[in-house]
Amino acid sequence: MKLLFIILGSVSLLLGILGIFLPLLPTTPFLLLAATLYFRGSPRLYQWLINQKTLGTYIQNFREHQALTLKTKIISISLTWLTILYCILAILNHACLKALLLTIAIAVTWLILSYKTLKK
Repeated sequence: MKLLFIILGSVSLLLGILGIFLPLLPTTPFLLLAATLYFRGSPRLYQWLINQKTLGTYIQNFREHQALTLKTKIISISLTWLTILYCILAILNHACLKALLLTIAIAVTWLILSYKTLKK
């Protein structure tokens, strides 16, 4: 069972890292899931993840405060809009898909802004 937790935690961590760069893939839930699965499967991997400079701080801030730093909010919203606007303007031809992506960008922005801002 521990091996399964480690494998699922690693997949979740990978998806969380990809979510940093892909706006439609949520980062926070996957990182929190990875931390939980590592906690159950391997205390060593859990400590490694929590002690990571960027991801560990991100996970701890969210778990303890249910908040994101202003820098995290700005980067997340900026990457979301840059990626989606690029797709809308340069890749997609169908108005329905453009409207769908625009709706997703608005929803993701609203979700990110709904979290408290952690003062650092």
